[in-house]
Amino acid sequence: MRFLTKMIRNPIFAAALSCLLVFLAVVGVRGAGNLEFLELPAYDWFVRMQPGSSIHDPRITVVRASEKDILSIGQWPLTDETLTQALSILLESKPRAIGLDIFRDIPVPPGTETLNTVLSENPNIIVTMKFGEGGVRPPPVLKGTDQVSFNDILVDPGGVVRRGLLFLDDGDGAAYSFALRLALLYLQTEGIVPRQDEQNPQHLRLGNVTFRPFEENDGGYVKADARGYQFLLDYQGPSSPLRSYSFSNLISGKINPRAITDKIVLIGVTAQSVKDFFYTPYSRGFSEAQQVPGVFLHGLMVSQLLRAGIEGIQPLATFTERVEILWIFLWCLLGGITGLKARSAWRFSGLGLAGILLIGLSAYLAFLNRWWIPLAPPAVAFLLTAALVTAYVTSLERKERALLMQIFSKHVSKEVAESLWQQREQFLKNGRPRSQKLVMTAFFSDLRGFTTVSEKMDPQDLMDWLNIYMERMTGIIMDHGGIIDDFAGDGIKANFGLPLPEQNESVIRRDALGAVRSALAMEKEMHPLNAHWQEKGLPEVGMRIGIYTGPAVAGALGGFQRMKYTTIGDTINIASRLESYDKDLGKEALCRILIGESTLRYLGPEFRTERIGEVSLKGKEEKITIYRVLGEDSSSLQPRPKEVIP
Repeated sequence: MRFLTKMIRNPIFAAALSCLLVFLAVVGVRGAGNLEFLELPAYDWFVRMQPGSSIHDPRITVVRASEKDILSIGQWPLTDETLTQALSILLESKPRAIGLDIFRDIPVPPGTETLNTVLSENPNIIVTMKFGEGGVRPPPVLKGTDQVSFNDILVDPGGVVRRGLLFLDDGDGAAYSFALRLALLYLQTEGIVPRQDEQNPQHLRLGNVTFRPFEENDGGYVKADARGYQFLLDYQGPSSPLRSYSFSNLISGKINPRAITDKIVLIGVTAQSVKDFFYTPYSRGFSEAQQVPGVFLHGLMVSQLLRAGIEGIQPLATFTERVEILWIFLWCLLGGITGLKARSAWRFSGLGLAGILLIGLSAYLAFLNRWWIPLAPPAVAFLLTAALVTAYVTSLERKERALLMQIFSKHVSKEVAESLWQQREQFLKNGRPRSQKLVMTAFFSDLRGFTTVSEKMDPQDLMDWLNIYMERMTGIIMDHGGIIDDFAGDGIKANFGLPLPEQNESVIRRDALGAVRSALAMEKEMHPLNAHWQEKGLPEVGMRIGIYTGPAVAGALGGFQRMKYTTIGDTINIASRLESYDKDLGKEALCRILIGESTLRYLGPEFRTERIGEVSLKGKEEKITIYRVLGEDSSSLQPRPKEVIP
């Protein structure tokens, strides 16, 4: 139980425990998918923040059929004759591939026979179909050929498109996506054909780039639908990276052939009435104006595949689940360290903000280098751990400060108490003052004639009289750097050289000087006190003081409910014996001050002393050489600043 209490009061143990608990909680919450709503918008944010380019992909051209074009033609759906005319114009300019993102599962006469001929005689024309319930079949004339592709688009919760498809398995075999078919036609001319990855034959390789299939927990996703062969869309380049022309301009011959020759040309519909629109990471709202036509999305996918095959630009990669967990745990640890260093609301705010910025910057730089790493889980873990540890350390420090103030605030000067708190790390251990052996100066005082006074006063007057004496004397001791250790009736025990000792000769001398000077100041204070008491008809009293410098043990006695910081050892006993030694010695003086030879060594010539001799003190076998302090030369009695433990 005692060991457990010590561990709980250890800030490092508390930080480690907080780190572990927060880590388990964040991993659990993330595993349930409750942080995905933060992770996916972070992906969108990184997409928008990546350096853009105003240059359109020169390899792709889009022919769009807008609402205005449909009104101009005067019919929807477009007839087979109209499509044949558009395809024939494009074929005259010799494009590498044509993608028809307009369904033709059923004929739209007139011109059906001519359209079928154009489609079947030009293998560089790719048509579309759609999978699933309510799917759309390809044109019958091309069924079972390599010119058929699917144009299904994956939409995340919230309506944003962040993933593309390369293959889908319909049960009869793998079907190619619209973007992949078009990209392969273009790459074939460049001498680039799809290959199996050497390390994993199930992965597609274009040029020097391997596309690893998307898995359900990649990046910020949790248990996403990973069916088919998916890849992450990087949306690299400008938000509208494709050059486009209207369908009407194509039919009227107003498009420069150079915009078609050796290009991939996609024909699609951008009319609002067709409802082929999607949100992308560039969409900053959910109005219709923020949507992107499906044909442009397919063009973006084609562009990414071409950049991979020709330019070697890798697709976005993600950490493995194990590395992601280690990444989160790392930020839990850093949060714990931050909590240990914060110690205040202002520092926590500053360090917390710096940590979040560092996490965000790390994730953003990783994104620029083609890595999508978790952002929300480490940020949440960092902040929670830092907050918990800061709160615990702050609470612990409040208790420690209360403990220190309880022990010392009434027995030392405010400066010493504050210095003690500032240096608490070297003074406290497991929530209580650290025991230590040191060289210090012990101080004992006692009133001579107190018994006579106490017999002549009623109890309340006696306590009032004694409190006045104690208040003035303890104030003098504390002003000279002493710590009041104990009161015993009219006696005072004080320590000089605590609670943060600096064990060098100059500091030990300072403590000895402080003890002797406080004794002389107390003697001086006795004159006005006695005069005041004589006016009230009280007898005069004197004082005996014993001072000794030497090794002692300082530490806390008692439990947390009742604790006292005190000193023990031979030095303490000798000082006490010096105070009570031969009570008739120096009886004529108002204050008798006896010191040991060890204290005398630190005083210097400015003090006037007389040697009493070698004496045997009660309980001591060896004799002690003692001296009586008579005073201090007037030249050395200049005002001095209070001696404060640095």
